[in-house]
Amino acid sequence: MKTALTTLAVSAATAASALAGDWPKWGGTGHNNMVSDAKGIPAEVGPGKKKKGTEEIDLATTKNVKWVAKIGSQSYGTPTIAEGKVLIGTNNESPRDQNHQGDRGIVMCFDEEDGGFLWQLVIPKLGAGKVSDWEYLGVCSSPLIENGRAYVITNRCQVVCLDMDGMADGNDGPFKDEAKYMAADGKVVEPGEKDGDIIWVFDMREELGIFPHNIASSSAAMIDGKLAVTTSNGVDWSHLNIPAPQAPSLILLDPGSGELVGEEASGISEAVMHCTWSSPMVAEVDGDPTLFFGGGDGFLYSFSPDAKEDEEGFLILPENWKVDGNLPEYRVDKDGKKIKYATFEGPSEFICSPVYHDGKVFALIGQDPEHGEGVGRMICVDAKTGKVVWDYTEIERGISTVSVADGLVYGADYRGRVHCVDEKTGEKVWMFDTKSHIWGSTLVVDGKVYIGNEDGEVIVLKHGREMEKLAVIEFSAPVYASPVVGNGVLYIASQTHLYAFEGGGGTTAAK
Repeated sequence: MKTALTTLAVSAATAASALAGDWPKWGGTGHNNMVSDAKGIPAEVGPGKKKKGTEEIDLATTKNVKWVAKIGSQSYGTPTIAEGKVLIGTNNESPRDQNHQGDRGIVMCFDEEDGGFLWQLVIPKLGAGKVSDWEYLGVCSSPLIENGRAYVITNRCQVVCLDMDGMADGNDGPFKDEAKYMAADGKVVEPGEKDGDIIWVFDMREELGIFPHNIASSSAAMIDGKLAVTTSNGVDWSHLNIPAPQAPSLILLDPGSGELVGEEASGISEAVMHCTWSSPMVAEVDGDPTLFFGGGDGFLYSFSPDAKEDEEGFLILPENWKVDGNLPEYRVDKDGKKIKYATFEGPSEFICSPVYHDGKVFALIGQDPEHGEGVGRMICVDAKTGKVVWDYTEIERGISTVSVADGLVYGADYRGRVHCVDEKTGEKVWMFDTKSHIWGSTLVVDGKVYIGNEDGEVIVLKHGREMEKLAVIEFSAPVYASPVVGNGVLYIASQTHLYAFEGGGGTTAAK
């Protein structure tokens, strides 16, 4: 297990796409590009049907299923796979521990080989309702796995560092109060071998005055031996007032201790439209580790992770550049009047993660799906200068992270359309309408493009300049999470079940 003081810096040779190995973080690599070089990933799979009157999947009705595990009733973050384990955030609507009943955030850990349940972290709700910890949303963050530890942003707006072995090997690290941490309604239950082992906790509300809107969401990234974290600072219930305008939207923590070692001071929170949910992205520009971030103010940022102390003693991240993701006409109408937010023609923030590929950064503006459809924009930006190389406006707003492969960029809008554009010019190559809202992101692997939608379909398209629909996979619940690949296995999380698919072989009932 990784000791409390050791960390690893991001390698200078971080790949632009995930190798056919682990998928240890959101986006697979620091570049957040949803692309894998794995082979033998099946296009035709069968999720199967539930046994009558139960939530259990009848494995006799499945096809190419390695294993399937029951999770909660709402699951939004993608699974992450590393060190022989699979982690996923969900809620507690199918309790694994009868001592913990009711609405909770949950991080579940499964055995990568057979889907056996290993442990879970139970996180009580804030009790603030929809304004800061929306009922039954659970944990929306995809955990970052590195050197025996997992880092996750919880529904309580905390950054938690976990031992990947859980309590099975004892209570490691300086944090020893897991029983109190998991307690709700005054009920304290001593943790057992199936509970999560917390190493440290950084409470962003307590330490930074953060006001999370609806839910704390996003995934951490590692850069230059530091942990980059989105704070989810946003507006209050009125959607007009910003309770913490001076609080940072992006911070750096020491991954060994959880100590704050840097924060942005670019004024993102002062201009936040709704909330800041975009996950940070890491890449090297001219040999320098660089942090890219989509702000809740609608601007795309580049920061250096080498924080500098300001005159008041705060460790501030130097800003390299920022560029508006919105066209001017999204912000102000022809009469010079400011266009109202959350209208079809109005401005948007970034919810997707920026993606780095071949010296450029790609991103798509969007809003909370609760706000419906609206005008959008995909941009390609020079990673060094921040200059917009091209933009594509036939896409509506979306929350999906793009995939870049073989000269093509795939992006999905909330309306339900997958857009394929030329990487160099931004010109449309083709568009496919799934006819259902899309929350997740495209995955490019093995000559195919996978995308899930609100109707519980995962559509498989041919990767390339000629659009071809290869398959439609029907699940029994909506698919809001993004498909990912780890060690040659395709993982798809519906709202209620986590599936592991492979090219052939038998099936396993996860325990």
